[in-house]
Amino acid sequence: MTSSSSISPSEKTLLRVVYAIALADGQLSPEELDRILSEFSKFFADNEVREQQIRQELQQFATEKVALEELVPQLKLEEDRELALKLGYMVIRSSRRNPEEAWINPAEKAAYRRLIELLNLPDETVAKIEAVTDAELNQQDDFVHAIAHRVRRFLGR
Repeated sequence: MTSSSSISPSEKTLLRVVYAIALADGQLSPEELDRILSEFSKFFADNEVREQQIRQELQQFATEKVALEELVPQLKLEEDRELALKLGYMVIRSSRRNPEEAWINPAEKAAYRRLIELLNLPDETVAKIEAVTDAELNQQDDFVHAIAHRVRRFLGR
């Protein structure tokens, strides 16, 4: 990691949650990883040089497998915990090949269920976040862009 990182520890933890859910089935295609790295490096950078530095930083920890049990306790704020749930839900929803499919990748779904347990949010909060996320995702085709857009709105960037 560079000392001039533009990514805060809580942002890194949120991104690691996304990776942990996406990698639960052991599959993250090079294309999916490239899209994630591109979207988030653009998001955190203010110029092309920083974009490349941040992309390398994200690449480094994207390949590090960190268990949800290690990540979730790092999310101290309720807002961060709710955003982690939302991002995790976006990931499992993205495993469907089209919106009409009911199938969600079983390994990703199990990881998401574990995330819910670890976050220990009220059932009503989980249901509300999932419903809002469903509505948002039904309006966007690209889940990586949707995730980055949601993080951008949350962080006020």
